[in-house]
Amino acid sequence: MTVLFKKGTDAVGLKWWLIGWAGKLLINFLYLFSRIDTIGYEAVAEQIRTRRFIFALWHSRILLLTYAHKKLNATAMVSNSADGEIVSQVLKRYGHKTIRGSTGKGGLRALMQQIDDMRTNLRPGVVTPDGPQGPRYKVQQGVILLAQKTGVPIIPVACNSKRRKVFNSWDRFILPFPWTEGVVAYGDPIHVPHDADERVIIAYMKELESELNRITAQADQFFGHKFEV
Repeated sequence: MTVLFKKGTDAVGLKWWLIGWAGKLLINFLYLFSRIDTIGYEAVAEQIRTRRFIFALWHSRILLLTYAHKKLNATAMVSNSADGEIVSQVLKRYGHKTIRGSTGKGGLRALMQQIDDMRTNLRPGVVTPDGPQGPRYKVQQGVILLAQKTGVPIIPVACNSKRRKVFNSWDRFILPFPWTEGVVAYGDPIHVPHDADERVIIAYMKELESELNRITAQADQFFGHKFEV
């Protein structure tokens, strides 16, 4: 009798492989016939073409960006939680490299791995600076340190959909209805100097937070939604 997979590790691996592909197919289905507009893309298009940048977006807005930049081949930090495993598996199916860690657990190790991967493989980075557990819409310092150590700018980005379900989770996660219109808003790039001290890093955290909230309000207002911090 042919054994399709061993007990234990192989079975678990198959489960997560299937979950990853199911997630990718779901996202593709949701946006298959969607019109996706952009705000501010022209101003950052050249920087995006260089692949030397870090996308920063709020945790609740990750689905549309995953689809809109599905060929980005980026490196993304994802939490070690069970929910993080789902996100990681989906991102891998899109060809992204995922590094497991968060501010509270394994953060420094994960940050160093992401810095090394961006430098060695010339990948762009992706960070949700209010993840993995909030507070919502509050920037943590990891993304600023990543920009400081890699020398690449942070490009704030926000997304929303016309028809969507907003969950009552800590991040108010947004799930679009199938084939609804979407919008992706890009903010002004933020360059963090390599010699920034703690005071300067805090200032850049506030600057990024303000810019992310500005373009998130733009994306929400595009469809008449109200952005509430």
